[in-house]
Amino acid sequence: MCVSFSNQNPAHAVRTVIIPAAGMGTRFLPATKTVPKELLPVVDTPGIELIAEEAAHLGAERLAIITAPKKRGVLAHFESSPVLEKMLESRGKLDQLQKVRHATELPTPVAVEQDKPLGLGHAVSLAEQVLDDDEDVVAVMLPDDLVLPVGVLEKMVEVRSQLGGSVLCAFEVPKEEVFNYGVFAVAECCYQGEHKVKQVNGMVEKPAVDSAPSNLVATGRYLLDRAIFDALKRITPGAGGELQLTDAIALLIAEGHPVHIVIHEGKRHDLGNPGGYIPAVVDFGLQHETYGPILKKVLREILDEHDA
Repeated sequence: MCVSFSNQNPAHAVRTVIIPAAGMGTRFLPATKTVPKELLPVVDTPGIELIAEEAAHLGAERLAIITAPKKRGVLAHFESSPVLEKMLESRGKLDQLQKVRHATELPTPVAVEQDKPLGLGHAVSLAEQVLDDDEDVVAVMLPDDLVLPVGVLEKMVEVRSQLGGSVLCAFEVPKEEVFNYGVFAVAECCYQGEHKVKQVNGMVEKPAVDSAPSNLVATGRYLLDRAIFDALKRITPGAGGELQLTDAIALLIAEGHPVHIVIHEGKRHDLGNPGGYIPAVVDFGLQHETYGPILKKVLREILDEHDA
């Protein structure tokens, strides 16, 4: 069965992207004792700037950045730096000058403070205060997740334009790895288009391999109907008093709200822990026109040393 409805806004424009960035980065200590994990560089660009670039690619106007009281440095990255810029310009370092100014040319960041770590659902709920009254859809992009190639949210907007409701991003993983993820229970749907789309009937968090409903797992890209904010007000906290976004999505599904996934054919880097961050830096480094050739040579030498 496929549930759908017609959306009244033909453009389906996403004006606001919510970026939850209030976490303390404990898996990266001691590096994150003073530096927010979102500012750790992937080669030479902070992870959150890569996320902001993806939001700009989508056409968003505003970044609702959820921050903790002691993480204002994340917002400062998007502000101009006149002294630094003047110095770079005077020394003719125009490439570096453009890199410094690039962050100020991205969608406008708006700080939304989360006083206590009360879950992803709670963080998302706080962003409603910065939305315009006529915004009927928001995107949520988790800064720990780099989803490549960029463009999955545009696919999700296309699916919403036909099927309405909310659209999530999914990856296929080997069946034996599903216990690491939130796994979707899905059904066929009537989507007419080039993307791989399924209807979502439910979701199971980190199931046993034998009981997993599929091998389609959630990643950090959500296109959510504004109804999500009402659902977040009606769910109850789980372990640790946290409000879970998946519980709110499950409530919408139970009430007949259409939810679908786009199965993304690409790759994902998890910047939230060193084990995922290091491969991301290597991957981006190998693609870099300046550092790539050198890095490839050095990596081969290092691997030969370790093999020996």
